[in-house]
Amino acid sequence: MPKLPTDAVAAASGSRVSNTLPGLVLALLGCSVLPDQSWAAGFVEDSHGTLTLRNYYLDRDYKDEGAKTAAREWAQGFILNLESGYTPGPLGFGLDVRGLLGLKLDSAPERSGTELLPVSASDKRAADEYSRLAPTAKVRFAQTTVKAGDVSIFLPFAFASPSRLLPQTFRGITLSSKDIDGLSLNTGYIDRINRRDSTDYQAMGIASPNRRFNATATTSHLAYVGGDYQVNKHLSLRVYHSEVADLYQQDTFALQHDLPLGDGVLTSDLRSFFSREDGSAKAGPVDNRNLSALFGYRLGGHRFSVGYMHSSGDTATPYISGTELMGMSELTMSSDFLNAKERTWQAIYDYDFAAAGVPGLKGRLRYVRGDNIALAAFNADDRKEREFQMELGYVIQSGPLKNLGLLARKSIYRNDFPGGAAFRDENQTRFLVLYTLPIW
Repeated sequence: MPKLPTDAVAAASGSRVSNTLPGLVLALLGCSVLPDQSWAAGFVEDSHGTLTLRNYYLDRDYKDEGAKTAAREWAQGFILNLESGYTPGPLGFGLDVRGLLGLKLDSAPERSGTELLPVSASDKRAADEYSRLAPTAKVRFAQTTVKAGDVSIFLPFAFASPSRLLPQTFRGITLSSKDIDGLSLNTGYIDRINRRDSTDYQAMGIASPNRRFNATATTSHLAYVGGDYQVNKHLSLRVYHSEVADLYQQDTFALQHDLPLGDGVLTSDLRSFFSREDGSAKAGPVDNRNLSALFGYRLGGHRFSVGYMHSSGDTATPYISGTELMGMSELTMSSDFLNAKERTWQAIYDYDFAAAGVPGLKGRLRYVRGDNIALAAFNADDRKEREFQMELGYVIQSGPLKNLGLLARKSIYRNDFPGGAAFRDENQTRFLVLYTLPIW
């Protein structure tokens, strides 16, 4: 089983904080082992553990003239989460441990590459299994929590991707504070990423489908600061600044609002990302403004939404490779719709079958279309792409299989990109079975 980086390995990685992170984790762990057993009461009594089983089948059926006709794999994941409570007192210490195991159920060299499993670069064979064990030390003071070690961040500029077999995590230090009513402040320093189909920490780089940027460029760290403010029960605001050292900087502003209207609710979701290069700009020029709006109306079990996203500037919208940017194209299956100068329209219909007497069953239809796309690496302008998605999910509500989740997703994606570009024409199918078992 792969191990967390030692000081020697971390030093060889070239990160400026690679020696301090493991040391800080050990220091925090040491502080949590207190001689007075009464201090450990909250540490144990408030602890809990869960085991999540995740069975995943992913099928990409390519419809263009590429050499590879399909990427098709099936795998089983096990996600063990052990979380302690905090020791009593003004300053509480705790420890979380995450254990991850992925097992190959079906794959072949000619159809590997779904990112469910690690793949050998030499023979394209998927690994039979991959695993890792990752601890996170934590300290709490009032409503402020500091975590160090293996951390997850779910923020608009770097959303830990949930879309494969095992979760994608980072190595770093994060601070989250909720001491002010309605305000959540977040800051962090991240120096490595553990991708969703990997067993070790790697230097972070910039996502570069369609050769948007220099994909080989890496950064020493990501630093961010910002927060979310719940103005009232109908209005929330979000502001963040992030710096991916020597690659790019990005400012995020967002607003969400609910307005009761008639028998339903009108929802407004406005998001914006302003990006520019940072430091030595190793990935190349970065110049992008991504603005989007999504308006929906919820009535009973129905929800109808329409949205528009506009990308301007000389480059595509940047984000960290292996993560997802929470723009208006989030959770699309085949493309990110974040190309340079792209203009994207979408329409969504959601239905919660609880309104029809079937709680736990939900469905979605979604159509996304992007045009005016500039692909500088291919000297191509005014290109188009489109994706149609169907989704149906059910969570069993009672009985011995209560909380077992079933999810089926289907997408049909087409574009007129030149040969060699990313995001190939495909029909994609995903089936997931999820179950979380409480251990204690």
